[in-house]
Amino acid sequence: MYIIPAIDIIDGKCVRLTQGDYAQKTVYSESPVEVAKSFEVAGIKRLHVVDLDGAKASHIVNHETLKQIAAQTNLQIDFGGGIKSDEDIRIAFESGAHQITAGSIAVKSKETVLRWLQQYSADKIILGADVKNERIGINGWQDDSGIDLFTFLEEYVAHGISYVICTDIAKDGLLQGASIDLYKKILLRYPQLKLIASGGVTSIDELHELRNAGLYGAIVGKAFYEGRITLNELSIF
Repeated sequence: MYIIPAIDIIDGKCVRLTQGDYAQKTVYSESPVEVAKSFEVAGIKRLHVVDLDGAKASHIVNHETLKQIAAQTNLQIDFGGGIKSDEDIRIAFESGAHQITAGSIAVKSKETVLRWLQQYSADKIILGADVKNERIGINGWQDDSGIDLFTFLEEYVAHGISYVICTDIAKDGLLQGASIDLYKKILLRYPQLKLIASGGVTSIDELHELRNAGLYGAIVGKAFYEGRITLNELSIF
């Protein structure tokens, strides 16, 4: 299982929000590039970068930071936040993203994401499933789309989606534990998915549990920044 650290960016800085709330922001580093380099030194191969300014503006904003991370590390970066148009996805890939995450747009403009799947391939597009009580949240998690998680997944699996990041909105940033039962339920129905857990990861023991459950990857954010999981532990996982 891949350990995938998260770097969330506001104003070019590495931050974390609690449950997607911009009013509950903590700045952890002035330099996302240096944070990314530290992950690479620890043996990490993949990185999850979220353009929170972009998510708010509904278009890509922090592509220069993405470009710097890509230029100064060999990390495989999946990039999300504000990717709403053909121009946004072009900029993301040209700035060094290995993959992009399609979140709200996958709910609001299914035809766009399906076209991207054809144009760029399923290896390049990650479906972002942000979930609360097994319903899909949109607009920075502020709104309930009214769409059932499994209905949402079924539509995209039928069109060849391979990668899915599933974030439990209720747990994100709270260090309350990952939604392992939910991930097991998803993999029971769709064992072919490369499912990436996101939200609530608290400890190395929990990462082992996720790996044993068959997860492809697990995103680690606040647990690392708050010292619950160390770089040394990540390096020997």
